[in-house]
Amino acid sequence: MSTSTLSASPALALPLSQRLILAIGSCLLGAALIFCAGFAPMEVLHNAAHDARHSAAFPCH
Repeated sequence: MSTSTLSASPALALPLSQRLILAIGSCLLGAALIFCAGFAPMEVLHNAAHDARHSAAFPCH
């Protein structure tokens, strides 16, 4: 019978300073995406979503 050991998640192995930088960077990226989408014309958003669906091979029409 073998036993398996649980290893720590790679994200938890990062020092606190690196995790903080990643968290702040993620928040800034999310805020930038929301800000840009909020001020983009509707036609631009529709075309971007349409192109994203096509690039993911997802049928949309």
